[in-house]
Amino acid sequence: MSSAPPTGHVDEDTPQNEGSKLKTFISILRKFIGVADLAAVRFSLPSQLLEPTPNLEYWNYLDNPSAFAAIGTSDEPLDRMLEVLRFWFTKDLKYVKGKPCKPYNSCLGEFFRCNWEAEDNAPRIDTRSLVASSSGNASSASSVKSAKVNGDPRTASTVSVVQTATNPTGPTVRISYLTEQTSHHPPVSAFYVSCPEKGLHARGFDQISAKFTGTAIKVAPGEHNLGIFITLERRDNETYQLKHPAAHLGGILRGSLSVSVGDYAYVTCPRTKLKAILHYIEDGWLGRAQNKVEGVIFKYDPEKDDKTRIKDVPDSDVVARLGGVWKDRIVFTLGPKPLDSHPPDKQTTIIDLSPLTVAPKTLPPKEKQAENESLTLWDGVTQAILSKQFSKATNVKIELEEKQREKARERERNNETWKPMFFDQATDKRGTPDLTEKGRQVLERAQKGDWSLEGII
Repeated sequence: MSSAPPTGHVDEDTPQNEGSKLKTFISILRKFIGVADLAAVRFSLPSQLLEPTPNLEYWNYLDNPSAFAAIGTSDEPLDRMLEVLRFWFTKDLKYVKGKPCKPYNSCLGEFFRCNWEAEDNAPRIDTRSLVASSSGNASSASSVKSAKVNGDPRTASTVSVVQTATNPTGPTVRISYLTEQTSHHPPVSAFYVSCPEKGLHARGFDQISAKFTGTAIKVAPGEHNLGIFITLERRDNETYQLKHPAAHLGGILRGSLSVSVGDYAYVTCPRTKLKAILHYIEDGWLGRAQNKVEGVIFKYDPEKDDKTRIKDVPDSDVVARLGGVWKDRIVFTLGPKPLDSHPPDKQTTIIDLSPLTVAPKTLPPKEKQAENESLTLWDGVTQAILSKQFSKATNVKIELEEKQREKARERERNNETWKPMFFDQATDKRGTPDLTEKGRQVLERAQKGDWSLEGII
């Protein structure tokens, strides 16, 4: 772990209210105004300001695993793109439903694994039925019309996913997840999501850059973070690249932290030659946050991918438009006409986040976890924070960080290069980490509900 600049005196064993915590946070941040990348500095916060959660556990994209499991269901390329976008709009439920927080910094070689039991009940996206409905063919559209929005007359139909139950009673699909901190300078982790029952996997590198502007923290993808890569194995490895937008952590001076987005996100599929541009519209300085997003799905040439703004896309290439509030509800319409020109009963809800919460994970039993597995590695810090023994939490954290520094010094003395255990590379320019044989074994066992690491590490 890198040594951090002094953070100022904090009486850690005196509990702080949220206002006091924020004042402490601001006083620390002020020392970093003008620093190009806070994430690279990896400064250490007092324990009272930390969420008692390891970073690798917190930072994942399956807040609603049912939306992920439904990707690739349709035979129509447009419908599959909409399935990917439905998943995209669920991946940040943790920010929509909860407050932003600062989890622990990850240690090199630390890893986390879990399963989700996803309900296999996402509504089928069938745009051909929507077209038939628009032309008056009621029988073709029956499946769509049966999905009425309960009590909401604003749209005629919905294909939004439902809340994942704690104890599902219907058919489920198991999704397994493995992530490892593969680099320390810069801080990068690799992840792999496996859903063999659906012939589906996702992978990528997570890395952020962060800069404090004096009123907000701008968080953007780091150079090794090229997005989420989702592959449909049963469709000739059709792959979607989902590129993240920059976000802002604001409300610091008001004492009410919130996440806002004012940037573009992109989803591309070279095989189907469809691309989506999502424009997260920046809120003004005054007034309530609107959190609006508008989007377009269009035909593009993967060899000449030069359209980066919605206004650059010719109507002749547009196959669908989207719009709404990314923290609430988003609709789509078919064809190039502006979304607002369609009456509400011709708009289809692709996602309604209001009834959704973050889905529960299935975790390895404590006795099956390795010492460098996130929940075990940070358990001493977590237990101390939960019992409000903040000085103890800080001491345990410092001791843990010093052990990491000593390991780094030892590798340097021995001229050793550290290598990840579960992934072939610490970073790469493609953005798509490959599993090692050990990584494959971990996920194969997880799929069977076997959390043993015997013979692997």
